Amino acid sequence: GQGDRQSPGRITMEAPDLLSLPFFRPFSAQAVAPLSAQARWRSYEAGQTVLEAGDDAPEVYFVVQGMLRVTTRSVGGHEIILNEIGPGTLFGEIAAIDGAKRSAGIVALTKTQVCVIAAGPFMEFALSTRQATLHMMKTLASLVREKDKRIFELSVLATRPRLIALLLRLARPREGAGMIVSPPRPHHELAAMIGTRREVVTRALA
Repeated sequence: GQGDRQSPGRITMEAPDLLSLPFFRPFSAQAVAPLSAQARWRSYEAGQTVLEAGDDAPEVYFVVQGMLRVTTRSVGGHEIILNEIGPGTLFGEIAAIDGAKRSAGIVALTKTQVCVIAAGPFMEFALSTRQATLHMMKTLASLVREKDKRIFELSVLATRPRLIALLLRLARPREGAGMIVSPPRPHHELAAMIGTRREVVTRALA
């Protein structure tokens, strides 16, 4: 399932400064002051749904801490894991630009804190100066490049090299030598990340 939708997130009373978020670090406190007054800080528990596909909540989210999963569903109802995102990432910026409904769901994998800014004030800031507009364009360009790499993998690579590429993205350096994926990922999650079945992943890993 998409997780627990019982609450839209708990409001965090002690909020960090907006300039602590990577997206706003290039700017002065004066430049972001209008957004600081608008910002809301929310906390989510592991398993709680932050957004559902089809939502039209006009907000942009900035991940302060924690890990979240971006998911969608195929025509047959199978869950597809599009990405996993962590601190410093933002989401909802595409919907803020075009006003369309959310194209994917977001679920907290761990205890998570996010900063939420309404789409209107965020777009006013993004278009307010040449510096802000270029910064937003670079952020979108980075997103497009990453998606191009994923599309290439899905379109050109067979299942085994797709799985290898995924494991390399998930891995981190291991003490001593080599790389490690920790904690180990269930086979059905790995399958949902590369567009295949659990049985195929199990055979490839064996």
